[in-house]
Amino acid sequence: MKLGLGLYRHMLTRENFQFARQAGATHIVAHLVDYFRGGAQNPRDNQPTGGELGWGLAGDPDKLWTVDELIEFRRAAEAEGLKLEAIENFDPAHWHDVLLDGPKRQQQLENVKTTIRNLGKAGIPIMGYNFSIAGVCGRTHRAYARGGAMSVGMEGPVDVPMPNGMAWNMVIDPNAPKGDVPSATHEQLWQRLNVFLQEVIPVAEEAGVKLALHPDDPPMPFMRGQPRLVYQPHLYQKVIDLKPSPANTLEFCLGSLAEMTEGDVYEAVDQYSRQNKLAYVHFRNVTGKVPFYRETFIDDGDIDMIRVLRILKRNGFDGVLIPDHTPQMSCAAPWHAGMAFAMGYMRAAMQMIEKE
Repeated sequence: MKLGLGLYRHMLTRENFQFARQAGATHIVAHLVDYFRGGAQNPRDNQPTGGELGWGLAGDPDKLWTVDELIEFRRAAEAEGLKLEAIENFDPAHWHDVLLDGPKRQQQLENVKTTIRNLGKAGIPIMGYNFSIAGVCGRTHRAYARGGAMSVGMEGPVDVPMPNGMAWNMVIDPNAPKGDVPSATHEQLWQRLNVFLQEVIPVAEEAGVKLALHPDDPPMPFMRGQPRLVYQPHLYQKVIDLKPSPANTLEFCLGSLAEMTEGDVYEAVDQYSRQNKLAYVHFRNVTGKVPFYRETFIDDGDIDMIRVLRILKRNGFDGVLIPDHTPQMSCAAPWHAGMAFAMGYMRAAMQMIEKE
């Protein structure tokens, strides 16, 4: 198993690569979507939360990530002794009609295929994604964690409809007419995923890139009037079975799985790691279940993280684990301190497990 760090686009700097290496990381998971663009309620010093208008403005619909751009990020990480393991999340501007079944669906499926081919040419092996209409929404940011540390949680269901011009919790058209995005059904969402997988997985196989699906966050059956895909652990199996392929894998978020109201997180870890379906792991801890949960320090939640590592070792998982996000600590560098704490715990735990 390998220790990694996830960095948002504006954090892909030499200083943060050095921080990752100093904390013991060997790999980077990079977010190239700028979640904070135009998001007044979404400060850049922590993970995105936003408000009813989401995180901010999506990117340029006509500008896909190029091979040269991806290679530049990869080489910048390599210059500091790190491997760029994955890119996490497509820009909603490039694929929103795949999610919404809109008029540009086929064109945007081609966007996705081009992006995956570009990753393959750039030598980046994994593309993480979240197949969700409403995206990561409805979270709150307060002093939830030990010692009053700032963290993220949920205070109840979020039923406010999603306005026109939004998808994946970002604004794709600031000039959209007033009104709300029509609600879909679970059956329609699964059909959209099936179309996506049937079209895109063969391209990923050819490019040598794994697609890795994140579970819903928060894992509710509906958010903002829109259905969710993987909001219980067993639904991951349905995704795998829709298009059996070594390229159809999971971005395995322990926190989201633990927040789910059914199932057992340890059984889920065992089930999917035995199938060799974990592309990489979001190694974070929480307390509580949706719609009321709190993100905790890595050693202070409902998940026995050492037990998870032992299951992963037993099943031969040799991929990357990242903290994903963690509470901020009270100091001059709250994000860095929180990450350093999480990564120190992870590195020590992984070394202990390897010696057992």
